[in-house]
Amino acid sequence: MATVHRWTGLEAAALRAALRMSVRGFAEHLGVAPRTVAKWEKHRAKTEPYPDNQAILDTVLARAEPAVHMRFEVLLSEAGQATGHPPRITAAGPRLWEYETWAEDLERSVVALNRQNFGFAHSLLSRWSTRWPVDELDDRGLYLLGRSTVLEADLYRDQGVLIGPMSAQHAYAKARQIFTQLDIPRRIAQIELSQAVVAEMSGKLDAAARRYEALALDERLSRRDRARARLWVGTALSKDGNQDFAARVMLAASRDFEDLSEPEDWSVAQQKLALAYRGSGDLTRALQFIDTARATGTTDTPMQRVRLDTAHGHILLSDPATVDDGLHVLDQAAAVAAQFSLSHQLRAIEGIKTLIPRAAQPPATVTRESA
Repeated sequence: MATVHRWTGLEAAALRAALRMSVRGFAEHLGVAPRTVAKWEKHRAKTEPYPDNQAILDTVLARAEPAVHMRFEVLLSEAGQATGHPPRITAAGPRLWEYETWAEDLERSVVALNRQNFGFAHSLLSRWSTRWPVDELDDRGLYLLGRSTVLEADLYRDQGVLIGPMSAQHAYAKARQIFTQLDIPRRIAQIELSQAVVAEMSGKLDAAARRYEALALDERLSRRDRARARLWVGTALSKDGNQDFAARVMLAASRDFEDLSEPEDWSVAQQKLALAYRGSGDLTRALQFIDTARATGTTDTPMQRVRLDTAHGHILLSDPATVDDGLHVLDQAAAVAAQFSLSHQLRAIEGIKTLIPRAAQPPATVTRESA
């Protein structure tokens, strides 16, 4: 809120008026003699309170309600216009109630992102992220800006916009700078985990696996985040063809999620284990794990449905007897991905389809033009 660099009788009188107190009541509130307050009122900018009283005034202003701060700034602004001398204060930037609204909009944007309502989420985030210059924000404002920037990065990541000036990579780097400035190690580590996800999605599997492995032992993270990092080590290894080791790592992460009573994460682990066993050629176990994932996983959001159906379709395509079923499942997943602008998932589905052996692909439709 507003801060007075040096109190004079002018600022003291404005504070009394903002508090809506009489001279005697203000004197009692400060613990000074009424004649002292009367002197400030009379001489205004021509007198300065003693250092002890300067400190008392600082404390009273700091503890005042937001509405008092607003009245105080308005009164000083009017006084400055009348005398031609600007008041010696640092005016408040975002007010407390605006911070509360900002925090509420962050919660709303999380819900919108979970539903893949990217347009609404972006509008909620952008209305705050550019509202004030960064150097006008206090620590609470910077914290909210950091959270907004992380959610902006999550939005880009879910849309598959990974690299570039308006991308997940750029936004995560910006958020990391903010939380480094605030010295919040847990938030920094969480961003590093997300940056490793972006590296994996960009095809940098070795680098992602190494980063996941380090973060799986990082005490800055919660047990759940460390378990997720361990699971993602297995994911990167599986994509890189190291299926046996990937399965062992994923099984360990799955047990961690069970111990932590995290059913959703546990179900995701079953899905990733299914893909690891598909990669190793063990379709029986792959089908067992994907059936478990489908039975226990949540499909409340488009992203969750697409990921689960993509894994299921990928496994079905691996068996010549179920190729048609696999293509049908993948086509349904692709339709949902296209509807909600999940471009990364859409590219993954198209990539999976190109792996179908030519003999197993359905014949092309012959048209008059091509006949």
